Amino acid sequence: MARVTIDSAPIPVTLRWAVRLLWAEAVAVGLIAVWLVWADLTATTTDLASALVTAFAVGAAVALWALGRALLRRQAGARAPAIVLQLMLLPIGWFMIQGGLGWLGVPLMALGLGVGWLLVSPPTTKALGFE
Repeated sequence: MARVTIDSAPIPVTLRWAVRLLWAEAVAVGLIAVWLVWADLTATTTDLASALVTAFAVGAAVALWALGRALLRRQAGARAPAIVLQLMLLPIGWFMIQGGLGWLGVPLMALGLGVGWLLVSPPTTKALGFE
């Protein structure tokens, strides 16, 4: 017997783009995590702080990918954690600007605000059943 889907309405563009951007963030953080793992494995000395940063990067990459996947499946509970992760880009970007890396901090802040907006936009809200 074939599986029946209850909601066959097309996924709105805002939700599709939010998922794509979450997955792009997951890939970027994943590449950073791979570099951090390599740096930890080839370091002459190791410390707890660098291991924790590496573990955080790996966890963030996995979380971003999983949240994107859950949102694609229209699981409403994934929206709030995804928004929180996007809001975390604001202080990161701010400290980058303060540290002289405005060329990276400003786009990170814009990305966080943009994906956050996509996640709370009316079409996404309706598709996730919050209406």
